[in-house]
Amino acid sequence: MSKASVNGITVGYDDLGGSAVGAGSDVEPPLVLVHGHPFDRSMWRPQVQRFGRTGRRVLAADLRGYGESTVVPGKTSLSTFAEDLAALLDLLGVADIVLGGLSMGGQIVLEFYRLFPDRVRGLLLADTFAQAETGPGRQARYDLADRLVREGMTGYANEILPKMVAPDNIRTLPAVAAQVWDMMAGAPAEGAAAALRGRAERPDYSALLSAIAVPALVVVGREDEFTPVADAEFMSERIPGAELAVIEGAGHLPNLERESAFNIVTARFLETVGAHRPGR
Repeated sequence: MSKASVNGITVGYDDLGGSAVGAGSDVEPPLVLVHGHPFDRSMWRPQVQRFGRTGRRVLAADLRGYGESTVVPGKTSLSTFAEDLAALLDLLGVADIVLGGLSMGGQIVLEFYRLFPDRVRGLLLADTFAQAETGPGRQARYDLADRLVREGMTGYANEILPKMVAPDNIRTLPAVAAQVWDMMAGAPAEGAAAALRGRAERPDYSALLSAIAVPALVVVGREDEFTPVADAEFMSERIPGAELAVIEGAGHLPNLERESAFNIVTARFLETVGAHRPGR
């Protein structure tokens, strides 16, 4: 566990495995994982440990407003999250990366690719969607942000757990359910609210999908209520050459609910990225 100062805030992060590499190197590019809302970097612990043990460098950071990173009240845009990540990578001397994110993290991944396409060697988009928010959805996010600041995170965590984790898995995987609840209940309300307000104003990434020029893997839990399989299909059908992996028996967090299956498809994807070189 480490901390760094970037863009006027402190960021907590994990950094395991090998060394950073430059553009065009034959060494595996680091895998960078971006957590969703209202979680923290610990949601990626199984993947950080799994892939870090293979010698690949794996980075997972707490977004501003979450975990060990600085809480900044107000509104945090997806571009701010992406710029924080880029600044951290610059500080650590990391050039090319394979970038993955889940839910809000997936939207941050798309924003990062929009801003810094030359830094990305591959994209992992898990349980996320590309479209802009609807009018009612925008208002719902603002209302929820106000509620979290007013009431705190516990009630929200209780309500949302059965949508984050498939109901059967809450019963059969109590340790996973407890971890997810703890992350949500422990998230700083002001930070979570700021992210909700930023996501309410997110751009539509649909047009960006066809311009993605690196290998891409779209993953979704079969039982995901927030971002159903149709949302994953929307992205995979528009990203040239993208692979779609539907994880059976998982809800919104397949990397935790079906860790082994998620790691298998991710490992296969990383091999695809390793075989791909820019310009080929």
